[in-house]
Amino acid sequence: MVPYHYAERKRELSPTRPAIRNDGSGSEPAVEPVAATRHRDVRLGFLIHDVSRMRRSAFDRLMRPLGVTRAQWWVIAHLSRQDGMTQIQLADIMDVGKASLGTIVDRLETAGLVERRPDPVDGRAKRVFMTRKSRQLLKTMQDFERVFNARILRRLSDAERNALVRMLSLIRADLVGFAEEGTGSGPGRPAGGEPRPRSRRRR
Repeated sequence: MVPYHYAERKRELSPTRPAIRNDGSGSEPAVEPVAATRHRDVRLGFLIHDVSRMRRSAFDRLMRPLGVTRAQWWVIAHLSRQDGMTQIQLADIMDVGKASLGTIVDRLETAGLVERRPDPVDGRAKRVFMTRKSRQLLKTMQDFERVFNARILRRLSDAERNALVRMLSLIRADLVGFAEEGTGSGPGRPAGGEPRPRSRRRR
């Protein structure tokens, strides 16, 4: 199967053919509005996915000289917003397993970037805190990120950036709602998530 962006690029480079009508003149039928809408929405989905993937990859390369992995700087970023979270909270926010999160925190603690402390209420739980070293690292990361964002957003005006934030926030809110539905809707299920009754086959 040809990747979508390659097919899209090939279509953009191919010479434009004259529009054809269904009147027997030998021209191709014009694109149906429904088909055009479907094509646009599919393309939008691929663009969102590609932009997210490419941004993560580029930012990983940017952070590499600092000696931290994506997962490690992601932990530091979350702790900068809410320091002292438990490992379970961090695992839930990052959508990773508890064991995987524990390994990440182990490496950060060995590097002196985080500190574990017992929970004052639940002695079995451990809370994770930033250190002076990780706060200094965070400042460097933020400086790098400002330069990075200025580069990749330079063609968008402030108004366009604000509009993009609003639109992506709407999409994210719907995705959160979709995830909270559990089963969601899909083939064989209506919007409420209840399965449609199956028709009985005649024997």
